[in-house]
Amino acid sequence: MTHSIDWTPVTPDHVRTALADYDRLGAEEFLRTAGFGPTTTYDLVVDDRTYPPKAILGAAYADATGTRLEPGDFEGGRSGAVRVLTALGFDVRERAH
Repeated sequence: MTHSIDWTPVTPDHVRTALADYDRLGAEEFLRTAGFGPTTTYDLVVDDRTYPPKAILGAAYADATGTRLEPGDFEGGRSGAVRVLTALGFDVRERAH
């Protein structure tokens, strides 16, 4: 069940830290350690690279607050991770199918 999450502690720097962790660990290890699955609908696009928006935001939240979120704690789509990341100035695009 999703909860109302206060995203205000999360800054673009927290997101950039999560992106760096993803790049360092690789997709499989990052997703395993963060507790999230791969993206299915949207991609976070940074420097022509794609990232799973929900997993990145979840890791950024953990960095910002010290509290780890589970995938069911928040939405990944337009009303969730996409909205938050876009508000922080990031480019999130619907995946081509």
